[in-house]
Amino acid sequence: MKTLRISFSVFLIVLFSLSSTISAGSIQDFIECLSHFSPNSSSIPNITYTSHDSSYLSVLNFSIHNLRFTMPSTPKPLVIVTPLYESQIPAIISCSKKHGMQIRVRSGGHDYEGVSYVSRVPFIILDLINLRSIDVDLESKTAWVQAGATIGELYYSIANKSKTLAFPAGVCPTVGVGGHFSGGGYGTLLRKYGLAADNIVDARMLDVNGKVLNRSSMGEDLFWAIRGGGAASFGVVLAWKVNLVSVPSTVTVFTVRKTLEQNGSNLVHKWQTVANKFPNELYVRIAITRVKSSIDGKPTILASFISLYLGGVDDLIRVMQESFPELGLTKDDTKEMSWIESILYFFELTGKPLDILQSRIESNITYFKIKSDYVEEPIPVSGLDGIWNMFFEDGAEMCRLVLSPYGGRMDEISTSSIPFPHREGNLYKIQYLSIWDEASTTVTSSRIDWIRRLYSYMEPYVSKNPRSAYLNYRDFDIGTNTQQNTSYEQASVWGMKYFKNNFKKLAMVKTNVDPSNFFWNEQSIPTQDRMIIDM
Repeated sequence: MKTLRISFSVFLIVLFSLSSTISAGSIQDFIECLSHFSPNSSSIPNITYTSHDSSYLSVLNFSIHNLRFTMPSTPKPLVIVTPLYESQIPAIISCSKKHGMQIRVRSGGHDYEGVSYVSRVPFIILDLINLRSIDVDLESKTAWVQAGATIGELYYSIANKSKTLAFPAGVCPTVGVGGHFSGGGYGTLLRKYGLAADNIVDARMLDVNGKVLNRSSMGEDLFWAIRGGGAASFGVVLAWKVNLVSVPSTVTVFTVRKTLEQNGSNLVHKWQTVANKFPNELYVRIAITRVKSSIDGKPTILASFISLYLGGVDDLIRVMQESFPELGLTKDDTKEMSWIESILYFFELTGKPLDILQSRIESNITYFKIKSDYVEEPIPVSGLDGIWNMFFEDGAEMCRLVLSPYGGRMDEISTSSIPFPHREGNLYKIQYLSIWDEASTTVTSSRIDWIRRLYSYMEPYVSKNPRSAYLNYRDFDIGTNTQQNTSYEQASVWGMKYFKNNFKKLAMVKTNVDPSNFFWNEQSIPTQDRMIIDM
């Protein structure tokens, strides 16, 4: 039984149209190849979808969380394959190579530039949606989670077995663990336990030859690379083994909202100087949005201070009074709850049953463009005022910023321990979100122009040499591979921003495990024989 659920340039549309026509004759050959070489071959007709299938578009669109990539003009896969068993995937790799089709691997489908389901060349989607088993071992405090599971499903599985174990990953429960873990993965436990990738202890993956590897057989270099370097450059991760972390039975959350009229600018400025120095158990982020003033109805800026504290309310009040009294936190602002309930709280699902974490469906899918930055020195109030002014422009009603504090455990982990390099020295990370709710090309163009102008305005206030970016907030504006044989020098334009000096080692690992560069995408790691490198 089948499991369901911005336009590109004219040049890319024409290119895809031609390549699809050229490759159409090989689609059936590809499917027959799968039937011949796959175990459980009788299930192949039920797990392969082509444009001739009535359910093709529903399967394609089910895991797309950015409406920019649901347009009729967006390049579509020749085939979508949703394997039921890990043992079916080696044949998918082999048959893709044999018939000249690129593989895009999809876990949750949240990648911000559609990398897991859009390509300019003939491609298939390997959709892992059916591979989502989770095995939690309380004795060892570990869990094996298949790459097609979501972090919400992982959280739910942990909470079903323990009230005092957790995992440090993201806030959005529908994000797939496959891409989230391989790009780093951060959330409200960041300052206490670091990234999701920092807490991975083993993995099962398939290399370009379809061989199953674990940590021992893949070697430490490849194991290093897939934890924060983007595993899609190296193979297909089947499952991750993660260390679970301890949390108290009771945690405390709060949301305090302040507008400009309520001293919002000064509070944001002050937060920059204290949030990274709080005790590791305290995480306070800020969401910046535009709202109407309750005083005169005119647009103003709302800064929402949203927090998780791994402890009780009395200790939290004491810490805040000592470190950030200006916010004026009181007990009435706080709520005590379990850690798993805090996941619902941060995703605005408070009061919903816990099993909603198992749902892969989001109720509010929009069009959006996202960018990122890292801040090493506090932005002055005058600089913040410039940001607010841009939020007052037409079209910025739905846009927002999220400021996530660093410090704590992030300062203690080496920048080279995994490929993710953004550690000590950062006060916080910025996520820029430009959001709109209509398909108009005019609106799309204006919203993307807005976030690019804001990003340009921010240049004096953020990291430099390179200006850093977060891989899981994939952004093609910072550079792309224009072709499959893009050189290291060309790729370093974007690669150094994501990985800094770790980019060199990633290229060496890529050369060793995928020398033909079969696992290629617009921001995949290049191979060493196409680069000039000093180690």
